Amino acid sequence: MPKDGGIGASSKRREDVRFLTGAGNYTDDINIRGQAYVHFLRSDIAHGTIKSIDTAAAAGMPGVVRVFTGSDFEGVGGMPCGWQVTDRHGQPMQEPAHPILAQGKVRHVGEPVAAVVADTAEQARDAAEAIVLDIDELPAVVDMKAALESGATKVHDDLNDNLCYDWGFVEENKDAVNKAFDDAAHVTSLELVNNRLVANPMEPRVAVGDYAKGTDDSTLYTTSQNPHVIRLLMGAFVLGIPEHKLRVVAPDVGGGFGTKIFHYQEEAFCTFAAKACNRPVKWTSSRSEAFISDAHGRDHVTKIELALDADNNFTAIRTETHANMGAYLSTFAPSIPTWLHGTLMAGNYKTPLIYVNVKAVFTNTVPVDAYRGAGRPEATFQLERVVDKAARELGVDPIALRRQNFITEFPYATPVAVEYDTGDYHGTMDKLEEMGDFAGFAARRSESEQNGKLRGLGVNCYIEACGIAPSNLVGQLGARAGLYESATVRVNATGGLVVMTGSHSHGQGHETSFAQVVAEMIGIDESMVEIVHGDTANTPMGMGTYGSRSIAVGGSAMVRATEKIINKAKKIASHLLEASEADIELKDGAFSVAGTDKSVAWGDVTLAAYVPHNYPLEDIEPGLEETAFYDPANFTYPSGAYACEVEVDPDTGKVTIERFAAADDFGNIINPMIVTGQVHGGIAQGIGQALLENCAYDENGQLLSASYMDYAMPRADDLPMFAVDHSSQTPCTHNPLGVKGCGEAGAIGSPPAVVNAVVDALQSAGKDVTHIDMPLSPDRVWGAMNG
Repeated sequence: MPKDGGIGASSKRREDVRFLTGAGNYTDDINIRGQAYVHFLRSDIAHGTIKSIDTAAAAGMPGVVRVFTGSDFEGVGGMPCGWQVTDRHGQPMQEPAHPILAQGKVRHVGEPVAAVVADTAEQARDAAEAIVLDIDELPAVVDMKAALESGATKVHDDLNDNLCYDWGFVEENKDAVNKAFDDAAHVTSLELVNNRLVANPMEPRVAVGDYAKGTDDSTLYTTSQNPHVIRLLMGAFVLGIPEHKLRVVAPDVGGGFGTKIFHYQEEAFCTFAAKACNRPVKWTSSRSEAFISDAHGRDHVTKIELALDADNNFTAIRTETHANMGAYLSTFAPSIPTWLHGTLMAGNYKTPLIYVNVKAVFTNTVPVDAYRGAGRPEATFQLERVVDKAARELGVDPIALRRQNFITEFPYATPVAVEYDTGDYHGTMDKLEEMGDFAGFAARRSESEQNGKLRGLGVNCYIEACGIAPSNLVGQLGARAGLYESATVRVNATGGLVVMTGSHSHGQGHETSFAQVVAEMIGIDESMVEIVHGDTANTPMGMGTYGSRSIAVGGSAMVRATEKIINKAKKIASHLLEASEADIELKDGAFSVAGTDKSVAWGDVTLAAYVPHNYPLEDIEPGLEETAFYDPANFTYPSGAYACEVEVDPDTGKVTIERFAAADDFGNIINPMIVTGQVHGGIAQGIGQALLENCAYDENGQLLSASYMDYAMPRADDLPMFAVDHSSQTPCTHNPLGVKGCGEAGAIGSPPAVVNAVVDALQSAGKDVTHIDMPLSPDRVWGAMNG
């Protein structure tokens, strides 16, 4: 039976009460007396030289406080990149300047060129429309391979070319990999696209800058997944504000999916403008702005090859990827197609030799960065598609081929520099076959055929690396920040706790699951634990929330801090009980002396901590508050197996998902209900990528899918009921909770399962179709069926 509370219980999300009743406090809800509003004039061409900006008419319009252009930011730092990649020749990547407002050139549609601060949002918008721009339009480069051709238009004139870096991994494996392909009994190759996506969180980005002239303090309220990192980047590298004079607050955030990790120009502008205008400055993105200013995701073009021996064992993998960076380097963009992609190319398989090449390319498009899964979905899609294709070429069962090549002994060191600590890939596949009722598939296919539809079954296995770590290793790999997490646990005199964390919650349910962990450790009710996050003024320095790291890294910091609390409380209890500290036990919210009936309640001990009448101060200082920083020794490695059944209408090419099953191994589970919800959301996003979503540019760099009229977001009727199971648990061995990440798994495992199912449906009907690029829209599927 499920527990009433604590670790392993499906406690209802406490934060949902305020969200569902309209009591949430989002950044756009924050209004400061006397605030002004900013409207950004954005480039409507993808590439051009700025000849002049005439702001005279705009400056004289009603309500206008000030008009800013790029010249106002000369001498101000540009937007920093948080990760440097060294190429396969040992050279650092090309890293162009990224100004707050365009200086000299515009490089993508949507780049801010000027900004008007006015008394109202309407006045700011009207004045921005009065600015006269004279831009000499230049040819735009959108296609990555064309961007690398000799003589291609350069996105940045001061760079050698449009190649950010040419990365090889593992470079010393390259010759051995090539020989393995020469010696292979069978080689399967596949060229594919990981389509560009727009994150589209429910809440658009918002920034409110405030400045206190009397103290020279700046405050930024923003929709961010990691306020401490924004404070570090903006203070130290952009505006030159000492950290102790800069506060960053990220209140309730309505979805992030990665796109709110990064430091954006609008945040820096509002902070800068608040001081320049000596009044608060607010910006709220429109949905149209979000399409052309939020960092996009994915956008890889890859050739992958798989070598097998005569017994169908995998012997080598070789990939060559072109990864779009867009016009500038977003905060973590260089790491996504390299260290978060190349290191996952082993997947669940014991392939002895792997070589990954990535060419990162600048184009006249919106910058590309992390989006739910960040590198892991790209790697999984390549690998699981080529494995499926190999099975069909060899005439063997796709599941049997996977099982034959599964890793079975742990820990397992892959040839791409990571070590999986635990896993049971046969176990999750066993669970999937049971959940998916594979034995009944033939009957379901026959029924579909009788109704004039084609039915297909696709499977997929995945592994991902979560809680990226440790800091000293990623620092050697180019990270310009630590990747630890922090927690401060403050116990009140009456026994309640406030836990302040550097992690940030924007939909994950941290306020519930974190409280469960601390409450379980002490043996008190979850209602006695309050979780505080999102404000750099009252939380310890932390790295925020992304990469499915919150419970594995942030939760571990809480465990360490709570352990310190318990140890000190035991010292106090030993004095109160007149017993040896070694004999004190804590259970169900009470301290007792082992082997006796002597005990003292948690609340009595915490009161004594603040009213220290009963123990010597020379031994124990008053108070009960502890801080811990946790830097993990390794990634966590959740894994799983997914199955999708589709029906394809041969007359229209429309794909309908009929069944979907997901068997995941997330290690120990804190809150099963929250985990299930995370998987549901991830699968929905993965299905969106597989069937519907596509961020498309024309040859002039104009975004063709710049609204919901053209960008197809998944709706409820696009999705089936999901069968989800996470009972296969192999606990992580290197964090105190034994947990693994769960937030991105659904988005990683679902796209190849969907595409594999569609290809299966078409091939079962005798169609010579080996691959269709995402999204599998009706016209693409119909075109593939009809040659």
